[in-house]
Amino acid sequence: MALDPADQHLRHVEKDVLIPKIMREKARERCSEQVQDFTRCCKDSGILMVVKCRKENSALKDCLTAYYNDPAFYEECKMEYLKEREEFRKTGIPAKKRLQKLPTSIVCFSEDQLL
Repeated sequence: MALDPADQHLRHVEKDVLIPKIMREKARERCSEQVQDFTRCCKDSGILMVVKCRKENSALKDCLTAYYNDPAFYEECKMEYLKEREEFRKTGIPAKKRLQKLPTSIVCFSEDQLL
């Protein structure tokens, strides 16, 4: 039985695992300044990072939590997931493979050049 590509119903694993994964990835991108600050602090502090990087850690958690608790952000990520799932159901090709670029060494020929 083929699945309807336009179906909007979400399974539990999609709601509880896959969409939150997209949310984490997008939130880390949007909080990149705080991620960089925290990473820099950890590298500079070594073993003492737990004590020395509290401010940076707190700023990072605040930024990420703001996104995680935003219903509009959840809807944005859900719609992105549904769009990817719909495309997969139509083509059978996962998004990662569709988005891969062709190697630059591939040369295209027209039919008359091949004869």
